[in-house]
Amino acid sequence: MPQKEKYPLDGVIVSLNTPFDERDRIDFRSLERLVEFHLSHGATGFLVPAQAAEVLELSLAERREVIRCVRQNTEGHAQLIAGATASDEGETLLAARAALAEGCDCVLTEVPPKRRGNRDATVEFFESFAMLEMPVLMIQDLDWNGYGLELDLIVELFERIEAFRWLKVEVVPAGPKYSAVIEATGGRLHVAGGWASNQLIEALDRGVSAVMPTAMTGLFVRVFEAYRRGDREEAKVWFHRMLPVLAFTRQHLDISIHFHKRLFQHRGIFDTARVRKRSVTYDIHHERYGNELISYLDQLEGEHLPGQLRASDDE
Repeated sequence: MPQKEKYPLDGVIVSLNTPFDERDRIDFRSLERLVEFHLSHGATGFLVPAQAAEVLELSLAERREVIRCVRQNTEGHAQLIAGATASDEGETLLAARAALAEGCDCVLTEVPPKRRGNRDATVEFFESFAMLEMPVLMIQDLDWNGYGLELDLIVELFERIEAFRWLKVEVVPAGPKYSAVIEATGGRLHVAGGWASNQLIEALDRGVSAVMPTAMTGLFVRVFEAYRRGDREEAKVWFHRMLPVLAFTRQHLDISIHFHKRLFQHRGIFDTARVRKRSVTYDIHHERYGNELISYLDQLEGEHLPGQLRASDDE
């Protein structure tokens, strides 16, 4: 078997929110507008349904409908990564089969809860999962409070499972994990950053190839464009202007979902800002400062997208 090479997709891969109507049904017209918006701002791929999509609040049928809608609106324009994570392992397999039937480019999943901490059981799960004949497997290395999967386990999975080409790192701290995985796999495993996008410049310095935000796509693209052409100072200018929003939304996943849905409603992309069951309430203080940040983004993106923002703007 020839040695695997790094999967060739860099840039901004958007983890999509799920829009709901006033009756709490999925609003597919708003979803189509959302995909079009991100494509127009330079997204190279989409991840759905994942944490930002309130994935655990969606039925299996709804998940498949969302994937079908996004596939129809991205075919030939961007890659589609289908999230198959579920609270039940059997449902994870059903979600993956449904996603593959809709023609996704890649399937994402994580270690099922009952297998966490058991190395042999983890390897067995991913080997069985890959037997679904998926084109590409992305493993979500998710640990909100710790280091996540052991490094040698990641390397073992990469060498044993042909379909495993991507790792989405969402651990604390993320930076050293990026570096360790890239070094241990000789740069052949594609490493993407998730929740830790508020360390984006550090992530790029460490060799991360893609980032998976929910919004500010055009701004993230500008950071990537500047960095890739060797203008790290300009990349920092873009990034520093994004930090107030990143700091606010990275308080908690629920705050992020509430804020971004309000942003997209404000932009005329969503008809409502409805969410399904969440654990953290978006209170009057979130509303006040969140609205101020939406106004800030209106000004920033209105002035500079599309177009160029040079480092000299801040000099």
